Amino acid sequence: MIEGTCHCGAVRWQFDGLPDGATACNCTVCRRYGVLWAYDYQDEGIRVSGETRTYIRGKAIEFHFCPTCGCVAFWRSQRPSQDGRRRIAVNLRLAEPGAVAQIPIDHFDGLDTFDDLPRDGKCVADYWF
Repeated sequence: MIEGTCHCGAVRWQFDGLPDGATACNCTVCRRYGVLWAYDYQDEGIRVSGETRTYIRGKAIEFHFCPTCGCVAFWRSQRPSQDGRRRIAVNLRLAEPGAVAQIPIDHFDGLDTFDDLPRDGKCVADYWF
């Protein structure tokens, strides 16, 4: 299990298990936030708590951030899928470095092609240090 918290501690998330990758996206929002995402479904593999404010991009994704310190904690799909589940991704940069350091980086081209790109052998620790 991995836990993350915003800077002031008001917003928290919990990721059950260990993600197989941390996604670095270059879309117009993610590159500005500087986030690394780990994905699952709300209240299944990921649990979140605390009051948040949202920035809604388009009609699909809500970016949730702490209203006190401003940290981006997670994004969540606005609508459930056909099976009733809601996709969610937590910002791994809110976890303690040792807990996520060895997770490999996945690259997603959210700007042009919307393709998953090949891994380059880097992990989260390479992005922090």
